[in-house]
Amino acid sequence: MNLSFFKNQLASVIEWTNSQLYELLYKFPSVNDEIKNASKLIIGPGQGVILVYEGLITDVLADEGIYTLETDNHPFVTTLLKLRTAFESEHKLKIYFFRTADITNQNWGTANAIKYVDPVYKFPVELGANGNFSYRITSPKLFFAETAGLSDLYTTIQAKALMQSRITQILATQLATAQFSYQQIDAQLELLSDRLKEALSAEFNLVGLLLNDFRINGTIFDKGTQERINSIADVVAETEAAKTGSLDFVDMEKLKALRDAAKNQGGISGAALQLGAGLALSKIFNDQQEVQQGTKMDDPILQLHKLKQLLDEKIITQEEFDAKKKDWLDKL
Repeated sequence: MNLSFFKNQLASVIEWTNSQLYELLYKFPSVNDEIKNASKLIIGPGQGVILVYEGLITDVLADEGIYTLETDNHPFVTTLLKLRTAFESEHKLKIYFFRTADITNQNWGTANAIKYVDPVYKFPVELGANGNFSYRITSPKLFFAETAGLSDLYTTIQAKALMQSRITQILATQLATAQFSYQQIDAQLELLSDRLKEALSAEFNLVGLLLNDFRINGTIFDKGTQERINSIADVVAETEAAKTGSLDFVDMEKLKALRDAAKNQGGISGAALQLGAGLALSKIFNDQQEVQQGTKMDDPILQLHKLKQLLDEKIITQEEFDAKKKDWLDKL
């Protein structure tokens, strides 16, 4: 028997020194997991301790201070009482330190695009989102049993990866049920954050964690969704422009088609348009008269506005404009 053995049997000081901010759970290293009788256990601010004896959690110490580990108040036997078994105890005690302080400003982001159908415009939307959250360990036993297990070290990086997959799934569900159009999402981030926090809190509780804060900082649409959004914006802008000239969107689409055909001077449609722009114009007005009240469409002022817009778009010539204008002026 050498001196190193007896040195190993002396009381020791057990503490979590040089703890890093990314460490959630840390197993105190000890030879053969044997803790000496009368050892001093020091628990610092923001720390707690889980005592695991022969595979079972026997105690959780959450108050900072100095504890004396003795065989009469903790159910384990030190090597001092087990010299007859080759100087090694079959009774093993593992000491795990855990962080009780809040884990703050944990960034998250969606790894895959979230997909749903816009409730207003009925087109598929794909977007990504990012934000941050804060949490703490509130049930050390549950966290140890359901999440960390018997790992020597469990980090905030592992915890974030675990929860981030659940964030993506719940966010997709919330967007699908909230019925927010793409135009409303950025204005509703605070409401969405509150809803996600409520839903995620249950998920965090299942693994012994308390979600203190959760935020969505921003969203970004994929390329295809952005193109669809731009197309809608163009349509809305053209519709508003049509209203100022007393035309509806259908009229504007007809005008665009006539204007594009007129530019094709070498084509048959362009030639026909040059010869019969007046007939096409009459058809537009006749179509409008079929779907709107006749009294409104007989209003000379409205029709003069439309004629002017046709002239400005170079759909009709000055001569055609003057002829039609005279007809409507005669009705005043």
